[in-house]
Amino acid sequence: MKLFQKLLLAPAALGLMAPVAASAYEISAAPGGMNDYIQQGDLHNFRVWADQNQVTSVTQFADVQPTDWAYQALSNLIEKYGCVAGYPDGTFKGKQALTRYEAAALLNACLDRVTEITDELQRLQKEFAKELAVLKGRVDGLEAKVGELQATQFSTTTKLRADTRWVLGGVSYDGNQRGGNNNWGATQLRDALSFNYDVRLNFDTSFTGKDLLRTQLRAGNFSDSAFSTSNTVTPLTNLDAAFQENLGTGVDGGDVVAINRLYYKFPIGKEFTAVVGPRVRQDEALPLWPSIYSADKILKIFQYAGAPGAYSQVLGSGAGLWWKQAKRDKKDTSGKWAFGVNYVAGNGDGGQPNNVGGSSSSNSGANANGGIGNNASAQSSTAQLGYTAKNWNITGAYTFNSSGVSIVGTPLSVALLPSNYTNTAAGTTTSGTGSVSSWSLAGYWQPLQTGWIPAISAGWGYNTYRYGGGVANTTNVANAASQSWYTGLNWKDAFLKGNALGFAFGQPTFLTAITGKTGSTTKNNVQDGNYAFELFYKIQATDNIAITPAIFWLSRARGEVTDSASTAASALRNPGISGGDSLGTFGALVQTTFKF
Repeated sequence: MKLFQKLLLAPAALGLMAPVAASAYEISAAPGGMNDYIQQGDLHNFRVWADQNQVTSVTQFADVQPTDWAYQALSNLIEKYGCVAGYPDGTFKGKQALTRYEAAALLNACLDRVTEITDELQRLQKEFAKELAVLKGRVDGLEAKVGELQATQFSTTTKLRADTRWVLGGVSYDGNQRGGNNNWGATQLRDALSFNYDVRLNFDTSFTGKDLLRTQLRAGNFSDSAFSTSNTVTPLTNLDAAFQENLGTGVDGGDVVAINRLYYKFPIGKEFTAVVGPRVRQDEALPLWPSIYSADKILKIFQYAGAPGAYSQVLGSGAGLWWKQAKRDKKDTSGKWAFGVNYVAGNGDGGQPNNVGGSSSSNSGANANGGIGNNASAQSSTAQLGYTAKNWNITGAYTFNSSGVSIVGTPLSVALLPSNYTNTAAGTTTSGTGSVSSWSLAGYWQPLQTGWIPAISAGWGYNTYRYGGGVANTTNVANAASQSWYTGLNWKDAFLKGNALGFAFGQPTFLTAITGKTGSTTKNNVQDGNYAFELFYKIQATDNIAITPAIFWLSRARGEVTDSASTAASALRNPGISGGDSLGTFGALVQTTFKF
């Protein structure tokens, strides 16, 4: 029985016990009853509710008649003491059962309004002395705790949700590109054991209960480790946790606290939602995430739903609007459609539209300018359509990425991204108008009950590169195409309840075709593929602490550029000609996550 229902019955008990001399021993003891409603901590709400529903005449109760045996007693309580409240529907519900502790609780409530202690009240106070003492102690303690919370809370609208991930691990390389002439020497390979951290502080504010203003502070020190994108030999070993604020070319931003998110999400009517902010990520402005491979996050390449082009996760100034089909009623379990569009400019904080350098993921660097809606904006526009049923989802997406947008992949596929164009004939840098069109098809299925059958997530991405305003970075290339795919498996409650086992495999973005400029032929035999997998086991040590050992392997982390020349230009001039060179990459780590 809810708190309000329990407390409303007590005035009736008091009214019935005294006039008819009912014995208090006839009320069965139920210690759990008082514990239940006292622990709910809803004392203030009850008092407000009771005041609003206080009655002044017994005739206000639709279910109390003059012929009822306790009619006169209830009338006396209302008129003399004014400590009887009714239900919102105008009833008293006097036939409901009452426990001994409930009677004591409301005896205490009515005693506050009694000015004359009669013999009947004295007998009741003596009979319920033990219960009244316990009740008073609990109520006093509750009021003290409420007062303490109100005095120490920093905001009535904001909650702090935080986590920090500590990573102890390293990477090992093998193959004939491990060292030697024209190879990646020991000074360039990051194969030392390192201990790094990533901390995120989310200040989530809601003004209406349905909106969200998120301010995220983030810090980390991964820049010099093997797990950072600044690892120029094998950037695909980048971890999801590997954050470090970019302070510019050659500047180590380790341990710097940065504003990493700042956006506002709010509903429009019942089915529409909008999000806008100066620091929002592309996937956060979409209605769906077509993957549930998230028991824990290790390699970043498996966090793009298989399509780093369509879900490029550009971070910057942006806005999104989406529609999600609402349920008809509580019993409606049918699948629902969702559709959304968004726009994010990675360089949206800049003011120089002719400056086209920098990084769309950090808004920093020597040339990080551009503004919104121009060739230097590093902008991304996405349209997404998906259908979600009870235990499965399928989603398609299209994204237009302008020059300057980073797409995770092999060095060759990254080198051909439209960004700064170097006109080799003139020896000058010109503003490019290239773009990447990206498509994705992704989804997931999960069993209705946990067991040996895993939840399955899968995704595929396809990208076409278009150049203009200059030539590509490394060679005379007119157009290019690349692909990516992945499959992720999750076992919930693996071996022990609360733990999780995860395995993912696939191919990060790799070049599949190149079209040369006038006089050249199409090159479809590029051997840029690279297979990757990861395996982890998440141990939920407590509600707030998880320990995750993990391993991963990249078969050919540099793709076509693995060959001895080790340059994208050479690989493009001689596509598909492998010298038998190799550079396998193995990683092992333990990630500990604290949530608070």
